[in-house]
Amino acid sequence: MLLADLVVTSRAVAATRSRKAKVAAVAELLGRLLEPAPGSGAAPDPDEVATVVSYVAGSLRQRRTGLGWRSLGSLPPPTAEPSLTVVGVHEVFDAIAALAGPGSQAARAAAVADLFGRATADEQTWLRGLVTGEVRQGALDALVQEAVAAAGDVPLAAVRRAAMLAGSTVAVAVAALTGGEEALAGFGLEVGRPVLPMLASSATSTAEAMVKAGGPGGEVAIDTKLDGIRIQVHRDGDDVLVATRSLDDITARLPEVVEVARALPAQRFVLDGEAIALDAEGRPRPFQETASRTAQASDGRVAVTPYFFDLLHLDGRDLLDSPGTERLAALESLVPEAHRVGRLVTADVAEADAFVAQVLAAGHEGVVVKDLAATYDAGRRGAAWVKVKPVLTLDLVVLAVEWGSGRRQGLLSNIHLGARDPATGGFTMLGKTFKGMTDEMLAWQTERFLGLETSRDQHVVHVRPEQVVEIALDGVQRSTRYPGGVALRFARVVRYRHDKRPDEVDTVDAVRALLPGGNP
Repeated sequence: MLLADLVVTSRAVAATRSRKAKVAAVAELLGRLLEPAPGSGAAPDPDEVATVVSYVAGSLRQRRTGLGWRSLGSLPPPTAEPSLTVVGVHEVFDAIAALAGPGSQAARAAAVADLFGRATADEQTWLRGLVTGEVRQGALDALVQEAVAAAGDVPLAAVRRAAMLAGSTVAVAVAALTGGEEALAGFGLEVGRPVLPMLASSATSTAEAMVKAGGPGGEVAIDTKLDGIRIQVHRDGDDVLVATRSLDDITARLPEVVEVARALPAQRFVLDGEAIALDAEGRPRPFQETASRTAQASDGRVAVTPYFFDLLHLDGRDLLDSPGTERLAALESLVPEAHRVGRLVTADVAEADAFVAQVLAAGHEGVVVKDLAATYDAGRRGAAWVKVKPVLTLDLVVLAVEWGSGRRQGLLSNIHLGARDPATGGFTMLGKTFKGMTDEMLAWQTERFLGLETSRDQHVVHVRPEQVVEIALDGVQRSTRYPGGVALRFARVVRYRHDKRPDEVDTVDAVRALLPGGNP
């Protein structure tokens, strides 16, 4: 496939706000990969499929290339006629990513000049966006999965489930388009391969959460919500893997978690939980200390303790599709109480509120109310798990930042906040805030957001929507000022969430649901 064909599709996707039209455009592009060359009868090339799917979602397949805005500041004149193929471009980026050592900088510059010199003007613009993460077309993973299902004529549910279990839409797309539904059925829970974690929606009170998760009068599990980092622990014999919520391998950084996993009375399992740093009295340390500790190898000064709340596999038995009651019973049989989150099973609101009060008094941030009949819906956020915090918080993404004044002169201060819009695949602005920022945070965010800068408009620096921030607020209100029709009330920064991706932030629909009376 020519790169020019993909660029045309990408522009068509960016030009429409209709999710249906976006899916149709991407599906049509993917469908071309299933058409063999006349007389060849050849099956689709898996490498080409993987690259097209990755590119149409706006991502390189290489984790790092050493390229950025500065590397692409001076490009050769474009060519007039398109000749680049998608696979050929991928091979060039593979070669660039492999460069290291003396002379690598010059070799990288030469490779960039050669690649961009063979690109048309439209292709140059698009490739620059691909390298810098600036392909703003609203083709997120969920939308691409819909397109894969349509192009491959396979059930969307099968694509989504396989992607959750594989932790990769690209791998699943290759299977769907080359092997169909039968190939998708081959994706299961595999010990040693992290899966996307199940996520929780929000409620403003325990009573509301209990109705949402268990129905009126229904019995629910109420878990202590720890202010740590999400971990998934896989054990296969002596081999232990510790992964983050974004599926990064941090095993080498958490030997204390590995030690706990190896001490459990089973040979093969997958646990879901949190790792948290505690003080001498057993109370949680500030989240920043846990995040700092888990971002680097142990220095012996700050230890983390794992606490588990779910079990997905145990000695050959997959539990993903088992109800919560079965998973929790299996968890209790495997993990000692010292390494399980505090939990109450009840249908009584007063009893639940008393438990929440104990949790907050112990220094934890809230609870998660869980439907005991629900299966483990990997990678999805719904009503089966509902988090409740004493202060309402949202995870949002930073869209732009304004230069400060007065004592904040020379620092990036007021941040523009956006929620995810599933209908468009983009982000909708909800408001701004400069509250809750320490001097240290202001210095950090100035450096961080200048590194994400895409353009400037007077005193506003527009940035790539990559940095997630947790915002506390007193509620939301209807607004004609912002495009989503809703604005945040008294928003202030709680912390920056480096452990979360932009596609994990709260949706604009979830924010609208917080309005008095629900969505406008």
